[in-house]
Amino acid sequence: MAEPGPEHSERSGLSRRGLLALAGAAAGGLAVGGASGAAIGAAVAAIPAGTATTYPFFGAHQAGITTPAQDRLHFAAFDVSRTTDRADLIELLQDWTFAAARLTRSLDVSEDGAVGGSDVAPPDDTGEAQGLPAAGLTITFGFGPTLFTTADGIDRFGIAGRRPAALVDLPHFAGDTLDERISGGDLCIQACADDPQVAVHAIRNLSRIAFGRAALRWSQLGFGRTSSTSTTQVTPRNLFGFKDGTANIKAEDSASVTDQVWAASEDGADWMAGGSYLVARKIRMIIETWDRASLGEQERIVGRTKGDGRPLTGGTEFTEPDFDESGRTALDRDAHVRLAHPSTNNGARLLRRGYNFVDGNDELGRLNAGLFFICFQRDPRTQFIPIQKRLGRSDLMNEYVRHIGSGIFAVPAGATEGGWVGSALFA
Repeated sequence: MAEPGPEHSERSGLSRRGLLALAGAAAGGLAVGGASGAAIGAAVAAIPAGTATTYPFFGAHQAGITTPAQDRLHFAAFDVSRTTDRADLIELLQDWTFAAARLTRSLDVSEDGAVGGSDVAPPDDTGEAQGLPAAGLTITFGFGPTLFTTADGIDRFGIAGRRPAALVDLPHFAGDTLDERISGGDLCIQACADDPQVAVHAIRNLSRIAFGRAALRWSQLGFGRTSSTSTTQVTPRNLFGFKDGTANIKAEDSASVTDQVWAASEDGADWMAGGSYLVARKIRMIIETWDRASLGEQERIVGRTKGDGRPLTGGTEFTEPDFDESGRTALDRDAHVRLAHPSTNNGARLLRRGYNFVDGNDELGRLNAGLFFICFQRDPRTQFIPIQKRLGRSDLMNEYVRHIGSGIFAVPAGATEGGWVGSALFA
């Protein structure tokens, strides 16, 4: 049985510490988004109609993995730098679970919410999502390697021995120019929705609840999904203008999902059964250079046509490319589609949930834009890592991209009604 956390308020369901955090965050002027703060304001300036779609928060698996990919993202990583108390960490996860279950039903984070509390105290909820539908909001939580053991080797919460073997520190890949300020983190939250206001509201309020226990390390806004996770969705395009994620794992392919996405007890960490492993990579695209390349060169680099997305070896978008090892086909040996294909990677596949991003311009006036790549898998050691090593060595696309941010997180199974996300870790 999982350890109990500290006492929770009957009024709101949040712990007393969580309610104090909401007040403290308001008094302390908590900023959400770090370097992306200005972009957040721009993203929520115009509020689309949204949708009434809701996805249940509780279940065997966390939502936001095989869920049909929504159009907007707000991703945030946190450091538990304000406490070394195991009970505080458990309490935070309980508070986040309670609030997330409400937010995904288009409710405020507590019963009092934005307008039901005292006139002389900060409201529990910031209120910008009042009147908006759920917009398909999903909230997904993950645990980084440093939650188990710090970079200095300290086991703050008595869980070092429970770190899954698959939760490895990602190696340095060829071409990496990582910025530590937008990499790593003890905890992560992925909020996806079809309305940017709804996604930002979720991260903003969960960040307030964490005040005094965890601090925001970095965050990223995304728009325009760059993959489809359901057969009901068409293949979207990335900022290079190409269809992205044609061969992505789809939720309806239950055999592939079981084999390639969900962790199992026999993998060596019982508490991760039903969970998955998330890898996030912020990939800046050198847009101006790409835009000067000829159409034929762009298609040679990708290995597909820019119009309908069919492989250069013929057929339709979903035709398997012809990997003629003689090299006589129209597909370059170092084309992206060849190097990323399962047949080139011992059958390894990824469930991708990436998003486009534009963070304004840099100091030279170039567009600071690209792909915020997210993938889920059963074991990064046999999936993402070998695939990325192959791409890093010789992918023709490397001339046009730079990997500038990175993170890996263990995403535990879903919580049951009355439980909380990650409880099995502390059982």
